[in-house]
Amino acid sequence: MPTDSIQYTYNPEHFQVSEPGKYTSENLRTEEMVINIGPQHPSTHGVLRLEVVSDGEIIVDVVPHIGYLHRCFEKHAESLPFNQIIPYVDRMDYVAAMNSEHAYVMGVERMLGIDKDLPKRVEYIRVLVAELNRLASHFVAIGTYVMDIGAYTPFLWMMRDREHILRMLEWLSGARMLYNYIWVGGLFYDVPVGFEERCREFVNYLKPKLEELQQLVIENKIFVQRTANVGVLPLPVAINFGCSGPVLRGSGLRWDLRKVDGYSVYPELDFDVPMGEGLVGTVGDCWDRNYVRVLECRESVKIIEQCVEKLLGEHRRTPDFDPQAFVPKKIRPQAMDYYVRAENPKGELGFFFRTDGKSDIPVRCKARACSFNNLSVISEISRGAMLADLVAIIGSIDVVMGEVDR
Repeated sequence: MPTDSIQYTYNPEHFQVSEPGKYTSENLRTEEMVINIGPQHPSTHGVLRLEVVSDGEIIVDVVPHIGYLHRCFEKHAESLPFNQIIPYVDRMDYVAAMNSEHAYVMGVERMLGIDKDLPKRVEYIRVLVAELNRLASHFVAIGTYVMDIGAYTPFLWMMRDREHILRMLEWLSGARMLYNYIWVGGLFYDVPVGFEERCREFVNYLKPKLEELQQLVIENKIFVQRTANVGVLPLPVAINFGCSGPVLRGSGLRWDLRKVDGYSVYPELDFDVPMGEGLVGTVGDCWDRNYVRVLECRESVKIIEQCVEKLLGEHRRTPDFDPQAFVPKKIRPQAMDYYVRAENPKGELGFFFRTDGKSDIPVRCKARACSFNNLSVISEISRGAMLADLVAIIGSIDVVMGEVDR
């Protein structure tokens, strides 16, 4: 039947209330509704399901459900020699694989007692590639976050600049995201000839881009209105939930394991630890967490510049340099329980090892994932917020589900 031939008639009886006076401004009742967001929703940043209890547009409670990815990292690690676990480490936080490798390898080296014997060139290369990967991770966090709350072009900017880093790391290791480059006792290869100069060119290219990012995105009026005073995470709550990284520093605590623990060659480098200050809203809101990430990108650029100077100066390439000179033929630590931690782009990544002194396979290998703790605070900072703000809150946490569901 053609649509123009349909007749619409108004029948008042269809709109009469069966109980007159039941729904008035004095006794209007509310009903809570359970809404499932994810795991197919792109703004859940992976296979995450959020069970949201809402009262209209107001969030009453949020329950995050994990368990869809199943990396099975810990069970894999307990059936493999220490040196063969590194590719599985890459697959947890696959956006920051170099940083995860650095933390894991550092723990094994300390158990073996060879961490003080490594050449300085090896250490500076490790920090260099870790900071490049930190930049790439933050670009994903900021770019996808801005797209979550309605802007698309900044995401393309971030992916464009991240692509430069991925190409350099592929030139270095042969892989775009899962590198297996940092080995126990050394490196897979030395950096390619011209790599340091390429890093210097990239840094010079990136500095004005970070200025544009802050002026056009972070300080944008719409971005500020969308993120300021939203998802406020008070510092005591962040500490009680074990939050770390930009999530903790955004709440006003200057806590960075690169400074606190001073591992690798970080004590020899000059960089600052930014934290949230509530410049446009409340300390610990979504804006502060993103602002901290942008400032950390600038600090990573400073670290990269210093590493390049060291690698081209006093720790330059020599004909007799062997990046695998201290790689042990057999990894068999003494019987012990050991925990090591490092500052990943998302926070504290820790590894607990239990060894029996008889095998090169760990009896127990447990990963302390920063995304897991950071995600657990969602329910605390979402209650009372609008449903539309929940996406902004999730994105500001910057979780990777491969690390959460290990």
